[in-house]
Amino acid sequence: MIQKLLIPMFLVLALMMCQSQPASVALFNGENLDGWHMDVPAMGEDETIQPPFIVRDGVLVSLGTPRGHLITDSVYQDYRLTVEYRFPKEPGNCGVLVHASTPRALYDMFPQSLEVQMQHQHAGDFWCIQEDITVDDMEARRGPKEEWGVGEGKKRRILNLTDGSEHPAGEWNTMVIECLDDSIMVWVNSELVNFGYDCTAQNGKIALQAEGSEVEFRKIGLEPISVLRN
Repeated sequence: MIQKLLIPMFLVLALMMCQSQPASVALFNGENLDGWHMDVPAMGEDETIQPPFIVRDGVLVSLGTPRGHLITDSVYQDYRLTVEYRFPKEPGNCGVLVHASTPRALYDMFPQSLEVQMQHQHAGDFWCIQEDITVDDMEARRGPKEEWGVGEGKKRRILNLTDGSEHPAGEWNTMVIECLDDSIMVWVNSELVNFGYDCTAQNGKIALQAEGSEVEFRKIGLEPISVLRN
């Protein structure tokens, strides 16, 4: 006679919970740029130009020039994106773009998206690039309402909640971006630096910028979420 194997109910529930947990994804594998493609206008004009995105000593490097974007091949929605980055030389400008769609939608350079700024001492600002978002205290953080917009000549920048969250130049920073439905929350080194809602896009590709300064990325990880972190 074969005995039935009885598994306590709490173990069954635990197994079910483990199986239902979403898996994290490493968007950068530490070896190459598989899963990404570049959109760099200058490279279309001169094929001898060095690409601005490379892998060096296990880290993804944005060399800063020529200017352009490194864009995921896949579209993502409802996720937590964790980016570990630093300016190894003179600190400057860069950004992470979420909900990216139409290429070169602004200034024949920037894809339609919502940018999370990484510029030194301004990490966490929002820049609206043919997409829009709402924050509390909007006029104080964006300027006069009649000047708001998402295109050329408009007030597209929305200031973050604090400019004191970055580590000193040369040290690694951790930026966490949560996108859920039409909301976006941003932390820099565990400090909440921005929160927006009513975003005009809820999914899209993810892009990194080459915007004049060398930046190293040692981790770009993504995991699905169903609630925003408190």
